[in-house]
Amino acid sequence: MVIERANIYWSDLGAPQGSRPAQHRPVLIVQSDGLNASRLSTALAAVITSHTDLALKPGTVFLPSRATGLPRDSVVNVTALVTLDKDELREWVGILPLSLMREVDQGLRLTLDL
Repeated sequence: MVIERANIYWSDLGAPQGSRPAQHRPVLIVQSDGLNASRLSTALAAVITSHTDLALKPGTVFLPSRATGLPRDSVVNVTALVTLDKDELREWVGILPLSLMREVDQGLRLTLDL
């Protein structure tokens, strides 16, 4: 499977533990394409939620369903990053438009103090 940055996949993040993201949900690949194409068996992703009330919090980006292929409007929470084995990525959903990926990158810079 070829993994690319800005792609959205469904993934199973397991059982809930504390405030850790969990369960079957979409994720956005934020790892560089250079690393995605390498022999690394993992990918860094940001968690996506359908709780759109989170869109007002720092480090989040509102994702309209018509722009993502997701079944409903959602929010990517770039403060909730997960490392996944590439084989944990299930159904491909779509590619985030460049304008929204730029907002995600801004959120990553804020979150990681880059």
